[in-house]
Amino acid sequence: MKKYIAGFLLFTGQVCASQAASQDALELNVEDLLNVEVTSVSKKAQALNDSAAAIFVITHDDIKRTGATSIPEALRMAPGLDVARIDSNKWAVSARGFNSRFANKLLVLIDGRNTYTRSFSGVYWENQDVMLEDVERIEVIRGPGATLWGANAVNGVINIITKHSSKTAGGLLTGGGGTEEQGFGALRYGAQLGEDTTGRTYVKGFKRDQNTNALGAGAGDDWDKVQGGFRIDSNLTLKDELKLQGDLYHSHLNQTITIPQIAAPYTDTFRDKAETYGGNILGRWQHTVSTSSDYSLQLYYDYYRRNEAWFSEGRNTLDLDFQHRFSLLDNNEIIWGFGYQYTHDDTRAGRLLSLSPTSRNDQLFSTFVQDEMELIDQKLWLTLGTKLEHNDYSGFEGQPTARLMWTPHSQHRIWGAVSRAVRTPSRAEHNMSLLQTVVPPSALNPFPTEVNLQGTRNFRTEDVIAYELGYRTTFIKSLSIDIAGFYNDYKNLRYPTQVPYYFDPTRFVVVQPVPLGNDYKAKTYGFEVATVWQMLDWWRWDANYSLLKTDMQDTAPPFGTSPQQRVSLRSALSVSKDLDFDLWFKYVDNNTSATVYGMNHIKNYVTMDARLAWRPVHEVELSLVGQNLFASSHLEYQQENMVMPTLIDRGMYGKASWSF
Repeated sequence: MKKYIAGFLLFTGQVCASQAASQDALELNVEDLLNVEVTSVSKKAQALNDSAAAIFVITHDDIKRTGATSIPEALRMAPGLDVARIDSNKWAVSARGFNSRFANKLLVLIDGRNTYTRSFSGVYWENQDVMLEDVERIEVIRGPGATLWGANAVNGVINIITKHSSKTAGGLLTGGGGTEEQGFGALRYGAQLGEDTTGRTYVKGFKRDQNTNALGAGAGDDWDKVQGGFRIDSNLTLKDELKLQGDLYHSHLNQTITIPQIAAPYTDTFRDKAETYGGNILGRWQHTVSTSSDYSLQLYYDYYRRNEAWFSEGRNTLDLDFQHRFSLLDNNEIIWGFGYQYTHDDTRAGRLLSLSPTSRNDQLFSTFVQDEMELIDQKLWLTLGTKLEHNDYSGFEGQPTARLMWTPHSQHRIWGAVSRAVRTPSRAEHNMSLLQTVVPPSALNPFPTEVNLQGTRNFRTEDVIAYELGYRTTFIKSLSIDIAGFYNDYKNLRYPTQVPYYFDPTRFVVVQPVPLGNDYKAKTYGFEVATVWQMLDWWRWDANYSLLKTDMQDTAPPFGTSPQQRVSLRSALSVSKDLDFDLWFKYVDNNTSATVYGMNHIKNYVTMDARLAWRPVHEVELSLVGQNLFASSHLEYQQENMVMPTLIDRGMYGKASWSF
């Protein structure tokens, strides 16, 4: 394989050298990439290069040329993110540590809609999907974003932004299949709906194969999904814009799960066909007062239902958000706003988890203000801000930040930040009863012991004080370097406490309650480097490296961990204007995952994806993608329960796209 790749690269390099050097099939050069407009750092449009935060942008072209088929797989491109595939339909995703299936320190938005669930303060990644061809960019912030985005934006913010409907006029039909991606397809059509109104609608679906378990048999984790939606954009007046969009989805998630039980053999392993479905609708109105002032109002409703053997949940969320930007003086720009969120859930006890009460209503009130001051003209900027929230679990929370940006030269940016962020308690941490394991009888104890992890109403907010320092430069026109270092001090982290056990005579069982507490502390530190090298007009390299160190208490960590080192190296080669060849190398360091039996060791791995795309005519593209090519299968993560580890298999698929 390696000899073939080297030979191919030598051959294509010789072919391309004979062509015009000005041929540019890559969409963005280095300067363009640094000037990409981002909105997640300050809730306003600004160049990435001028953002006082560790931000990385994944463009539409990046997603296409890697062959990624889901949002989590595309996120592997970003430094500082830990993305691990648990099985065919589940991922563990976090920023700067603490990764797990139910990671709870990362905020994810899709076109301004918060995908966070109050159930466990995290994201069901298998529920979050868009038509990837419609993604304009994904903005990834490592580090706290709580001042603007609120609680749970502790270690990072991911903002997935889709294209304006005026950019997707006409039709697009895609389809394909392969070994793991057994079959997939999507149809989107956009049109002019009025003089100042455009819209699009889409439908997509896929069927993915099961992976392999540790014994070499099928893991029973195949899944399928159908999703559709629409987006309408309208210029009501010269100063008023309206956006309306929505989605519906339905999915079957096959999984193999292990449930503890009181009777011998004290566990039951079986295949469960879970079902999840839901939808959302979002409206956003924006009024522009001047080039330095505007305000907006956003309202969305989201519903999902998950039916699994271990737990069943339905959740309704209604969210209102207002923000206003204006200039107070020539050198001050202020952004302020307020928000309200209402959620209602309906749960049903499963064989593993129950919540009491089974249904609950929660409210969240918030307000924020941020002031960006230009201290020295075009040289030094200071940003101060804070967010105030009140939730039904921990009451009032304050999350301030201070950021400084210094530009000693037009090609150099130096920034620093100090922030406080919080992760508010989840529904489960207050109200759950989780059957964690059953210890079989022994000579010392003739009865089985039931270990129950229990929520507690005095569970407090987790918090972090984060220190960051970054540097960006383009001292060579064809090369950019972005470095960010961080030190995070965490307090009040979740930790299981110990209380006396008791005997239940009605069931002849010893019960060991394990209430949750907030007695754990940890510190993390490290750095991330992202580089882009435009080696030739038709050949670009993207590389990043992440180092994460974690200092914990002597006891084993009660949460997920992340590997110390991650490396990503991508080559985007345009052999001609009609032919692309792309490679993506990934290295992930050793890691451990927390299970009920303790920490499970995961070996480091190196893998490679490759993509070859040909456009025989302008409207048609044919591509062949290979994923995880270096090994037949490898382990990336083991879920927290007692499920047998699932290995991620090598895959190949072909794809055809037709624009009309």
